[in-house]
Amino acid sequence: RGGFGRDGGRGRGGGRGRGRGRGGGRGRGDREENVWVPVTKLGRLVKEGKIGSMEEIFLFSLPVKEAEIIDFFLKDKLQDEVMKIMPVQKQSSAGQ
Repeated sequence: RGGFGRDGGRGRGGGRGRGRGRGGGRGRGDREENVWVPVTKLGRLVKEGKIGSMEEIFLFSLPVKEAEIIDFFLKDKLQDEVMKIMPVQKQSSAGQ
């Protein structure tokens, strides 16, 4: 099986161990997860309070590319609702 070094030639992290691997895991939770960091210019304007309502966004036909912008304006008005989920069986012209 190879013979290049003691770890079997699998790079610097070793072979089949159960280490943390790349990325370093999830951390200890020392930072808050629900903090919105705007990516677009519209998002920055909304977070700074320079745009006061969704009507202003629609008035100038600005594209909303971040879901957090809608969440910012609608906060408590949004709610999730699950309707009845049923399996579907498709049928072709030749039968099922």
